[in-house]
Amino acid sequence: MKRLYWFVLDSLGIGGAPDAEDYGDAGSDTLGHIAEWFVKNEGRSLDLPNLKGLGLGAAYQLVHRQQPMGWSEERLTGTFAAASEISTGKDTPSGHWEMAGVPVNWEWAYYPDIQECFPRSLLNEIYSRSGLEGSLANRHASGTVVIKEFGGESMRTGMPIFYTSADSVFQIAAHEDHFGLERLYQLCELVRGLTLEPLVGRVIARPFIGESGAFIRTGNRRDFAVRPPKPTVLELVKDAGHEVIGLGKIGDIFAHVGMTKEVKANGHCQLWKKTREAAAEAGLIMTNFVDFDVLYGHRRDPRGYGLALEEWDRELGRFLEEMSSDDAIVITADHGNDPTWSGTDHTRERVPILMTGGQFSCLGNAGLRDSFSDIGATIGNFFGVEVDEGTVIE
Repeated sequence: MKRLYWFVLDSLGIGGAPDAEDYGDAGSDTLGHIAEWFVKNEGRSLDLPNLKGLGLGAAYQLVHRQQPMGWSEERLTGTFAAASEISTGKDTPSGHWEMAGVPVNWEWAYYPDIQECFPRSLLNEIYSRSGLEGSLANRHASGTVVIKEFGGESMRTGMPIFYTSADSVFQIAAHEDHFGLERLYQLCELVRGLTLEPLVGRVIARPFIGESGAFIRTGNRRDFAVRPPKPTVLELVKDAGHEVIGLGKIGDIFAHVGMTKEVKANGHCQLWKKTREAAAEAGLIMTNFVDFDVLYGHRRDPRGYGLALEEWDRELGRFLEEMSSDDAIVITADHGNDPTWSGTDHTRERVPILMTGGQFSCLGNAGLRDSFSDIGATIGNFFGVEVDEGTVIE
């Protein structure tokens, strides 16, 4: 029975994207700047023995010709590579879809970084169809900041909070109890239908709870994404008769297409637990570890990001010991989110590809890859299916 674990360390870029300057991200380097922060501020290097052993430092060295600050070369136990993105965006769906063999070769619609960033005609249509009297914020913002700023007013007035980012996204925040969770989902479905032309990548429900001064976002986030325009490796593996299990936000990212089962989970601890439970079923098990991005990258917290990486690495070590000798693991990322960078948005970076187990053990250097699609092609090859885009890593 074939079983492959596909772990996405959401936002763990390794810098050096050839086109980073086009996105205003020349010099961004999520892993490298976290490693540098720890050496300069805590007087120690990041403690990631398992990721290093699988080739994380070696993949970084392919890009920068040197290891991250404080690191030295390790004995390797798998295949490593570094990949550039060819999709036009640096957002979550673009990165995941390209990894799964469907690059985004069109331009998403983006909202300008100005006051009242959403078109008045769109807002009026939303109000007319939903019965809302209005909305709050209507600008680029960090999710935690905008809830802190407008959460109390949203509760008093019943108006939801509309905001966006540098990604192609329309985000709606509202209080689960005062506004209603199902009502929030229905509103997002309405907005999804109104943002298909020009095409916005995602509409995201961002529910929160609590009182003024102590609002917290809940795990009931829901992404309303468009479907990939053609079958991804997930669909191809599923159609070949294998189980395909998506954990965390994977179902939302792929518009709930291509999986035999979706498992919701929040936080890395619960995601690891659910991944272990999914191990009882053979097939493709894909888990997105989103906290790196949401809790530390967007919040520009290099220390928190590094500590979370160290905890994840310890859990990876335990997981590697539990694996069957026939199991395989692919570890990668979907974009960067340099916690030392300006602003709060994703950064255009190369990503690492680390593979071990099954046919991937001790194969060594797979070099610089021209597309994330090589990941999907390689996973497809593992299951005996052919992906249109990408080159199999051999």
